[in-house]
Amino acid sequence: MHKHLLEKTINTTTIYEGRIIDLVIDDVELPDGKMSKRELIKHPGAVAVIPVTKEGKLVMIRQYRKALDKVIVEIPAGKLEPGEEPLPCAKRELEEETGYQSEMLEYVTSFYTSPGFADEIIHLYFTDQLTEGNLNLDDDEFVELVEVTLEEAQKMITTREIYDAKTAFAVQYLQLRK
Repeated sequence: MHKHLLEKTINTTTIYEGRIIDLVIDDVELPDGKMSKRELIKHPGAVAVIPVTKEGKLVMIRQYRKALDKVIVEIPAGKLEPGEEPLPCAKRELEEETGYQSEMLEYVTSFYTSPGFADEIIHLYFTDQLTEGNLNLDDDEFVELVEVTLEEAQKMITTREIYDAKTAFAVQYLQLRK
């Protein structure tokens, strides 16, 4: 193991507890014995789905993101509820955000979004077995459905309509899956 790289947490102070994230400051002892502070975001984890229609189009949503102060296009995704497993959450988020359902979700991978300061992990799934369901957005969620070819999605990366890591990863995954 790489024990010589580990930091030891001495104290944790919670600064903020929110609906989506918590902010904590950890006092840590560094490998050389010196002390430092780490500002950390605690997140319950999330899921994302790469949904492809029978016509081969990638289903995404266009929505405003306040943190960026802009509208971007993303694959459907959402936060895990306490105690919720990723697969049922992925099925729920797919239907809530796109109106599509799928009983056949294939696990792709999981990855940390910003490990330098956050513990958020996203569990990514793929499906090309879509059926009509019911759009059921959260009260504070306003989106437009977008269905594009792989080539159109690639162009959307260069024009920065797709500007987040999980969606760019999804487009790359589809390129490799061909």
